[in-house]
Formats: sequence, structure tokens, C-alpha cells
Amino acid sequence: MTIRLEEVTPANFDIAVGIRVRADQEQNVAPVVKSLAEAYVYPAGVAWPRLIVDNGRAVGFLMAFFGIDWHGDGSVRRSGLWRLNIAAGEQGRGYGAFAVDAVAGEIRRRGGEELYVTWHPGPAGPGAFYLRLGFHENGETSGGQTVGVLPLHPPRPAAAPAPG
Repeated sequence: MTIRLEEVTPANFDIAVGIRVRADQEQNVAPVVKSLAEAYVYPAGVAWPRLIVDNGRAVGFLMAFFGIDWHGDGSVRRSGLWRLNIAAGEQGRGYGAFAVDAVAGEIRRRGGEELYVTWHPGPAGPGAFYLRLGFHENGETSGGQTVGVLPLHPPRPAAAPAPG
């Protein structure tokens, strides 16, 4: 696999908005077109929409958020994963974990120490996926969704090559 993120551009817009999750997941995540509309109306630098591409094929979409005013009063700024849409036929192949790792890396690059996400609770929601990746529920809810947080410890330095 050669997975990478790409900006959404006029050239790949139709591909991006064509990404669909499984029918039983549609109540858990907004369609890509809504995410792109939201990215457009937020100030520059807040929303970070990206296509997830593997060997030239769009397999998913993510949108991160950076430094949002979480409570609307200026008291708490958070960054995290706003949306994650993995195409129905591409699930279970590591693309979701790749997306979370990519957002974690971008948050670290910007000086952040935690990655936030929200999910619809219940057996049909993505909670188990996020918990497997190391998120923990922090006791909050947002819009009826569970809030999860992943501490972002600095990545381990690469081991030095063995002599010889």
C-alpha cells in the first residue's frame, strides 16, 4: 500500500463527494459534501479536509480541525478529527487507522498534545474503532456524541542502525 493524503481540489472534487460509507453507517457521519461546505465557511486554518488515496485510488476522506473554541467561550481550544469517511468497499484495510495517525502527526507538528474525536454511541457507532486505537472517553458529550481523547506523546525516535 502507498497511502497518502491529498488536498481536495477542483480536479478531484467529484471523486471526493462520491465517497460513500456503508448504508448502516450513514447516520453516524455526514457526507463528504457537507464536510467540504463546513470547511468553506470556517476561517482559514480551522478545517483541514483531505482525501485518503491508495495507489492513485481515493479510498476515503478525513477532515481535521485545529484550535477550535470547544465551549464557545474562548476557554478551551482543541484539535482533532472532525470527520472520517472510509468508502464502503475499502473498510477494514487500515485506512481509518492511517487517517487517525495522519491527523495525530499534523496536530503534533502544530504543537498539540491531544487529539479529540466525537462519535455516536451505540453498537452501530464507531466507538469500538476509536477505543482500539487508544482513545479514551473523557466523560464529556458534544451534541449527543461521546467525546474521546488520544494523548499525543512525542513519537519515538528511530533506533540507530546496528554497527557493522
